[in-house]
Amino acid sequence: MELDEFYAKIATKIKYYRKIQGLTQEKLSEKAGISVDYLGKIEICKNKPGIITIFKIVKALNMTFAEFFIEM
Repeated sequence: MELDEFYAKIATKIKYYRKIQGLTQEKLSEKAGISVDYLGKIEICKNKPGIITIFKIVKALNMTFAEFFIEM
């Protein structure tokens, strides 16, 4: 898997889990402690988040890393 494909899958998963949990970008960004602009850019693959940001988002989605990264 190429790095760009990896980040595209992360972006897709964040958006998917955010929507099935009924969260807006505003609410998820608030829970994760990141800006809504940054989250929006992550979801459209304009920004590539670091591991700490991914951790914050996964935690805000009430998931474990294992749950989030399964079937990558």
